[in-house]
Amino acid sequence: RPACTMDWEVLTREISLYLESQVRVGLFGSGVGLSLVLGFGVAYACYYLSSIAKKPQLVASNDHFCRFLEEYCPVVTETYYPTIWCWEGRVQTLLRPFITSRPQVRYRNELIKTADGGQISLDWFDNNDSLYYPDASTRPTVLLLPGLTGTSKESYILHMIHQSETLGYRCVVFNNRGIAGEDLLTPRTYCASNTEDLEAVIHHVHSLHPSAPFMAAGVSMGGMLLLNYLGKTGRDTPLMAAAIFSAGWNVFESVESLEKPLNWLLFNYYLTTCLQSSISRHRQMLEKLFDMDLVMKARTVREFDKQFTSVMFGYRTIDDYYEDASPCRKLKSVGIPVLCLNSVDDVFSPGHAIPVETAKQNANVALVLTSCGGHIGFLEGIWPRKCTYMDRVFKQFVQAMFEHGNKIFSM
Repeated sequence: RPACTMDWEVLTREISLYLESQVRVGLFGSGVGLSLVLGFGVAYACYYLSSIAKKPQLVASNDHFCRFLEEYCPVVTETYYPTIWCWEGRVQTLLRPFITSRPQVRYRNELIKTADGGQISLDWFDNNDSLYYPDASTRPTVLLLPGLTGTSKESYILHMIHQSETLGYRCVVFNNRGIAGEDLLTPRTYCASNTEDLEAVIHHVHSLHPSAPFMAAGVSMGGMLLLNYLGKTGRDTPLMAAAIFSAGWNVFESVESLEKPLNWLLFNYYLTTCLQSSISRHRQMLEKLFDMDLVMKARTVREFDKQFTSVMFGYRTIDDYYEDASPCRKLKSVGIPVLCLNSVDDVFSPGHAIPVETAKQNANVALVLTSCGGHIGFLEGIWPRKCTYMDRVFKQFVQAMFEHGNKIFSM
């Protein structure tokens, strides 16, 4: 079993031993205090094991896909034990960037030109020291798509690269336009619905290594963009499979959740300021098309998208943009194996908006739904500094596809 996994007896015994070592019997003049603390600890352990630690829900209509995952990606069938002192979704979301480590990764940057005169920044981890795949021409390649304002420097991206390095794979991170320090050459950034830049990147990477197995993994908005691309292309893609983490399936539901008072205070306002910051350094270029003073007054993601994103990409209304950006509308058309991990307590992607019934209609799609984990959280272990549940799902799935993918529909 994973190191973070512990059964009832082990957990209660460790709690009892810890408390006995920390609490003096003389508390409150008698052993009553110790008894109360021990009683609370045991009660909390019982609650945690009965209501918090659960096996994820695996949703897949294809029995072959299910058996493939059970054999080669068993983490999706094992009980997920969230960190015992921070299992709530908002807490996991807030703490993950501060708790998790940041593995050292040395990138090779490449700027590629786009058809409209813009440029895209790619950060390569070539893994030229790979023992398992010394031939660079056939070394498996993973394309990584960060979240809304994320880049190759995000801790979750660094952990994915670290996991890939141990398996001998090559990684390339797709940084959205203008987000990773490069200049905007045209007054255009990015959005969740427009897949033109992603198509250009996938074509470019595949043309460099046409003989290498190729798959992609997207996180949050990166996952939405990847799903929208897959829904558009069907089977006509060089990607053999994809992994999606914490995607927002229905943008209307996502923004409504984020506009609730507590969620606005904790996430929405901060995310809006990050979006504004990401475009402020390109103000001179963007002022050619936008009233930047009005854009900078936005106080929610919806207001920002109404004044900036939807206008940039030619949508008549923000509702038109949000409808086109929602991956739930395109899930039926996905033509390659896709594994999607979500937590039902993710305020960025509410559990009721996850398209379970739609997923059941596509044999290429498998959903893994945990009861806890938040948004890109999935912390586990007493002190969750290194490997998260999301990292383990990523590692096992990419390894399963690269090394056993030919068996997926023959089991």
